[in-house]
Amino acid sequence: MPMAETAISAQPQRLQSYRTVRQFSEQLCATLSAEDTCIQSMPDVSPSKWHLAHTTWFFEQFILAEYCEGYQPFHPQYAYLFNSYYISKGDRHARPARGLLSRPTLDEILAYRHAIDERLIQWLEQSDPPDTIDTLITLGLNHEQQHQELLLMDIKHVFFCNPLFPAYSKTPMPAAFATGQTGKWLEHPGGLVEIGHHGADFSFDNEQPRHKVWLEPFALADALVTNGDWLDFIEDGGYHTPRLWLSEGWDWCQQNDIAAPLYWVYDDEILEFTLHGLQTLNPDRPVSHISYYEAAAFAEWAGARLPSEAEWEVAARPGSHQHLLHPGGDGFFGQLWQWTSSPYQAYPGFKPLPGSLGEYNGKFMSSQMVLRGSACITPPGHERTTYRNFFYPQQRWQFAGLRLARDRTTD
Repeated sequence: MPMAETAISAQPQRLQSYRTVRQFSEQLCATLSAEDTCIQSMPDVSPSKWHLAHTTWFFEQFILAEYCEGYQPFHPQYAYLFNSYYISKGDRHARPARGLLSRPTLDEILAYRHAIDERLIQWLEQSDPPDTIDTLITLGLNHEQQHQELLLMDIKHVFFCNPLFPAYSKTPMPAAFATGQTGKWLEHPGGLVEIGHHGADFSFDNEQPRHKVWLEPFALADALVTNGDWLDFIEDGGYHTPRLWLSEGWDWCQQNDIAAPLYWVYDDEILEFTLHGLQTLNPDRPVSHISYYEAAAFAEWAGARLPSEAEWEVAARPGSHQHLLHPGGDGFFGQLWQWTSSPYQAYPGFKPLPGSLGEYNGKFMSSQMVLRGSACITPPGHERTTYRNFFYPQQRWQFAGLRLARDRTTD
């Protein structure tokens, strides 16, 4: 995969990056049947073929329809069917009803993708597009990489809802691996620090502007919480001890009969549903698919807390990762998104992008919590220290885990 944060300037590089990212989305669907790609297992999930279409809609609507003179849409209804949440772009098909779209077929959506690719590449090669096109293509590719991760999140939930528990991948589960973490604490002196993106590389608008934050001395665990740690929490009555839980979290837990992470299956032994199918729960792998409420309750039980996003950012140790389908070790990057205690809000001086693209991030800055890092299913190169992911506190179908934090005093 190309480095997501590298701006695409020279045309050959721009076109190669475009082709690589677009082809990878289709590769992710290579093991799926046409029937698989139609299913929506809950309102938060989108069908796989919808992801393929929406990412194409993005390039058609924000580049071809805006900049290509006399452009005629590929299909008169696709702007309605595949708009996600851009109110300024017109009416939209209801999100919870995406799974009702048996038509267009998967083949028709693939034809749509290939036609838009051909039109866009031909226009780039035969015209002298304005400099803003580079920025839009880079944003579109990063947007598609987000949907590549969403596609895997979503199809995992779709398959989990099938009593046959089908496997997305027939390849063996990669072995868990050691990363040098020791279960110790990474201490930080605190003080006045700067967070937020800076420099010429790509970032989303919600990562800016860079600004100063005061931190008290703190420490972060150098290892992610594991399945074994979570078993101890369960066996100690963690899901039945209200004093550990935020009030809304306790209500959510009781109303939904939550007693374990999503995808844990109790049989003669504890199993975990993965993109490789059902697997025996490995106590040494990091615990995944937990909500913010569960993460906060575990931290309280452990005598610790969740880090703020500023603490996470200044303490993070950069690293690269492979594209895998299940977490197998530790690391600030490439295993699991990590819950923080920070609400998803605008940085001081934040300004959304102009026009319709201003709806990309800013309007969601309410009632959600920030996660940092990246996951094993994040396309390599799409991660960076300043990346701000965000989900509602009850959601857990995303690849989310936790890293503990604690206060420390200076002697």
